[in-house]
Parts: sequence; structure tokens; C-alpha cells
Amino acid sequence: MVKKSLVVAAAAVVLVAAGAVVTQQAFADEVPVYHPTRLAHVGDAKQLIVVTGVSIPSTYATLRTYQLGANGTWSERYPAMAARNGYAGWAWYTVRKQDTGTTPAGTFPITWTFGVKANPGTKMYYRKVDGNDYWVGDNKDAKTYNLFQPTVSAKRTWRTGEGERLAAYPVQYEYAAMIDFNRPPASSLTWNARLGEYTTNRPADVRRGSAIFLHVNGKGSTAGCVSVARADMIRVLQWLDPALKPRIVMAPEGSIGKA
Repeated sequence: MVKKSLVVAAAAVVLVAAGAVVTQQAFADEVPVYHPTRLAHVGDAKQLIVVTGVSIPSTYATLRTYQLGANGTWSERYPAMAARNGYAGWAWYTVRKQDTGTTPAGTFPITWTFGVKANPGTKMYYRKVDGNDYWVGDNKDAKTYNLFQPTVSAKRTWRTGEGERLAAYPVQYEYAAMIDFNRPPASSLTWNARLGEYTTNRPADVRRGSAIFLHVNGKGSTAGCVSVARADMIRVLQWLDPALKPRIVMAPEGSIGKA
């Protein structure tokens, strides 16, 4: 026969344990789904841009910025920013198709920034673009697909009609950051002096699309990029630091934990 005191003590332990479970669950419920601690592919990033869409077909989104502190805690750097995404909503990066107007859902590095204006103060590599600078999306020329091209050579192999002349978008591309979606590895790039173009020996998938950026708002939704107000874009660029290995995580809010 178990003594009554032991039964009471055991019951107390159970109640304390149950309380701990409830407390932990309550804490988990308070952490939003887009918080870095609930994202799947943060990796070694210490800066995160998290973009949550309203729904799969929606063109409206919210952009948030997080930074990992020395104490191992993520904190939000700026207030949430209103954003726009593709005119056809969202598609997972593994199945996203070129020219569909969808924004690829997933997690991607940010390694490169550019704009038609001078560097606004970012620590990232920044390219001030001019009228000769293109971003190529010619799906008939895999070796130049989804690559920046700094010149229009007469011997080029890509078609200018299948690329974006960056200076032609002075509002949207006043300031921008490249989202590393469907990009050839940087180590695979070579400058071909004879042709006057960059090429890769490890091409991207020419079916998936190219030129996915974070940029300044235009008049409405985008063709697949994410856009924010000009002041917010400058703020983000000034915050980004390559030493902190920034990434962008983007998807409809209901799926952001899988991105």
C-alpha cells in the first residue's frame, strides 16, 4: 500500500509537469509562424528578411527584418513593411515557371545589390547600373541564363529582347537586391572576352525564370519580384551586411514555416 503522502507528492509533480507543458505550449503559440525560430532553412544566416504573402493568389505581402544577436536571440530590426509580390501570387520555387507572374516561395541568399542611383550606403556588393547593363533571361541560351551582363557585345549569344535593360526601370530599380533564386553558382561564372559576356558551365533551369529581385515599388504588383516603398528599400539596403550572411524567406503565411 502506497502512503498517502507519497500519492500527494506524486500528484504535485504531475501538476507541475503539466503546468510546464501548458506554459511551453502557450509560449510556442505566442511566437508567430514567420519568426526565425519557426523557419526551416535559416542555416547560418544572422540576418533574415521574411516576406509573408496574404494567400497563394494574393499580390499583397508583409516584409519583416530580423537579426541574430550575440546572445543567440532573434530580434526584429524595423517595423513590418508593406510589400507587393507577383501579379499571379505565389508558386513554390521547385515548380515555378518563367513568365507566369508568380513569386517563388522558398529561402534564398542575398549576395548582390544594384541600382540606377549611387550606393545608398549598403555594405553589400553594389553595382550602379547604366544603359548597357542587362539581366538576361534568354531560355534558348542556357549558359547566360539568369546572369547579369555588363555590356551589349555584337558577338553576344543572348537576345536583348529576352533580357531586362535595368536602366529602363528607373523607379523599380532605383535600388534593388538580387534574390538568389535559380541562379548558377558564382564559382561557375567566367568572363568570355571573345563574346563579351559572362557564361556559366553549370546553367540554371531555363524553365524556372530569372531576374527575381527585392526592389522599390512600382504602380502595383510585380512580375515575380518583391517590392517595398523606396524609403523601406533604402533602409533594408543600409542594414544588410554580407558578414551576417543575409537570406530572404518568402511564402504565403500559411506555408512560411516550410520555406
